[in-house]
Amino acid sequence: MGDIPPKIQPTLASTAAARSEAPRAALRGTVSPIAARDTERHATSLALMEKVVERANCQTALKRVLANKGSPGIDGMTVKELSGCLKTHWPAIKERLLTGTYQPQPVQRVEIPKPGGGMRSLGIPTALDRFIQQAILHVLQPEWDSSFSDASYGFRPGRSAHQAVARAQEYIAAGYEWVVDIDLEKFFDRVNHDKLMGRVAKRVADKRLLKLIRAFLNAGAMENGLVSLTDTGTPQGGPLSPLLSNLVLDELDRELERRGHRFVRYADDCNIYVKSERAGQRVMASIVRFIEKKLKLKVNWEKSAVAQPGKRKFLGFSFTREERPRRRIAPQAIARFKANVRALTQRTRGTSVEQTAKRLTAYLDGWKQYFGFCETPSVLERLDTWIRRRLRAKIWKQWKQGTTRFAELRKRGIGKDLAAQTAGSCHGPWRLSNSPALAIGLPNAFFDSLGLIRLAKVYGATRRTAVYGPVRTVV
Repeated sequence: MGDIPPKIQPTLASTAAARSEAPRAALRGTVSPIAARDTERHATSLALMEKVVERANCQTALKRVLANKGSPGIDGMTVKELSGCLKTHWPAIKERLLTGTYQPQPVQRVEIPKPGGGMRSLGIPTALDRFIQQAILHVLQPEWDSSFSDASYGFRPGRSAHQAVARAQEYIAAGYEWVVDIDLEKFFDRVNHDKLMGRVAKRVADKRLLKLIRAFLNAGAMENGLVSLTDTGTPQGGPLSPLLSNLVLDELDRELERRGHRFVRYADDCNIYVKSERAGQRVMASIVRFIEKKLKLKVNWEKSAVAQPGKRKFLGFSFTREERPRRRIAPQAIARFKANVRALTQRTRGTSVEQTAKRLTAYLDGWKQYFGFCETPSVLERLDTWIRRRLRAKIWKQWKQGTTRFAELRKRGIGKDLAAQTAGSCHGPWRLSNSPALAIGLPNAFFDSLGLIRLAKVYGATRRTAVYGPVRTVV
């Protein structure tokens, strides 16, 4: 099953890695006017496969795959073993690629939870297949990307979700105060292979490469030890899937441009901005017909709607209802954030506050890099307050006995009477975490000294470090 013996077959990465497969350096022509885009790209060189297997291209692809790490595919080989595999077997692999006889292996099917509920199906290729897909991506993406819509932001070099959100904000500020929010149901699982390959063939003349891309689409998926054939879909988890998905949805972009709509698309998340609810309902009905009849895709009506932007979320953000709308974090994103923080700060865990702060900081740092793009700092300040209150409650719980609590408060400069009153209180940890004694004894500066980052900007005095001693954990 595949071209390489099982012992030397590689593995792939997880979803987050797959989403970052596209080269990050901005490419020439990434942003192009509609008028400059070809209606249909002419098929490119007959010798594309030679470009795919070029030494420099393969070295770049290998570095990307190694950097993204990830999980093994069906052969069990880790990404670290890929270099050794290629050193031994690359001449044979290269020959099969050039002769059009290379056969990819099935992907490993796994299910992961979606942030908003439900499960997402991933297809994890072997490391070797992932490496080959990455090499193909590096050849095709610079050629294709310049022809994609200026309103498309997902999985493209030099483009980001933040840019997509800012573009949406511009439309709302310009008076387009209703959004046609379209969600495609199981998009990656429903892509029609024949339609997709037809579009690829208009851009690629090398029949060996066409055959290989078709082979990746039809490689099948293994789940619970059984391999099932795949005649639709582009498995999420492979480096080529984002580029192929943009190619499929480029047809939707062209139609929206032809109709003169103001829209923003990030992967399969498309928002169209109009000036009235009536116009939105008309656009929704018309575009849904195009998507289902022309593209052969299905709209998820539970997640699609015509509404004011403040009542919808786009890439985790929403917008305030003001003359100049501001970016705010969507309520659903805040709910997920709080659920994750609660899991990291459980009072029943035996971890020290130092360990908890370290783990929490790792999560907060990534979250802040994305959602710090909001324009409502008061929300971040409230979240900071809530996080530190949870940590105070955790510490109070760990101190357990009244005598220990009294002694710890006294060590932190709390007066005898207030320390005794707080230590002897019948209230629970959460109630007392907001008490004057704990606010004074465990101030924000204490958590700063543990390296816990703040979501909101800190003004005024610099942080105090190494002022407080370790918090005693009573087991």
